[in-house]
Amino acid sequence: MAKSPKCMVTTSRRPTRKLQAGSATRPSSADIEDLATPGVLAGPALAAAAVRLGLLRWYDTHRRDLPWRFSATPGPEGREKRAYAVWVSEVMLQQTRVPVVVDYYSRWMARWPTVETLATATQEEVNEMWAGLGYYRRARFLLEGAKQIAEKGEFPSTASTLRQVRGIGDYTAGAIASIAFNEVTPLVDGNVVRVISRIFAIADNPKESSTVKKFW
Repeated sequence: MAKSPKCMVTTSRRPTRKLQAGSATRPSSADIEDLATPGVLAGPALAAAAVRLGLLRWYDTHRRDLPWRFSATPGPEGREKRAYAVWVSEVMLQQTRVPVVVDYYSRWMARWPTVETLATATQEEVNEMWAGLGYYRRARFLLEGAKQIAEKGEFPSTASTLRQVRGIGDYTAGAIASIAFNEVTPLVDGNVVRVISRIFAIADNPKESSTVKKFW
């Protein structure tokens, strides 16, 4: 008795379309790993450039419209105004959600639009403006730092000189120097650690200080 031939079943599948980093059709919910360019896996020589490209493309697509994100006008005065805005926003954003900070930031900048005007304020006035944000130590450091900068007559423009200002730590110094003065300097927080850890499959606990130090 002849054996029956096996039934061959074929299915029609639509070809899988790979999502390109620069594609206009990528979904708004795309993970950051999906936007990393192939260079990330090509070794350390190309990794930094590849990650930078992927992150910038992701930012261009998903960034939020926030009042402290504006282009500085040409010249020293414009750069210092930008630096002051970054500084105030970074301090307010420490342990406070963005939606809450937006209103506080707008009121703060309307009253003290420059570091010089802030330097003339009293601690009581600053505390009154800060009421509701909590962690009043941040407000005190902003005022003390503004007075220090005003006395010197010049806004520090490098991460190393910014760290000499009362209340400005490594991250805030890096943010101000890189965003306002285009200095190539690192700034590492928990978000940076989590993103880089996911891209490079780093298993270290991102919440441990020893892990953060490795990224610096």
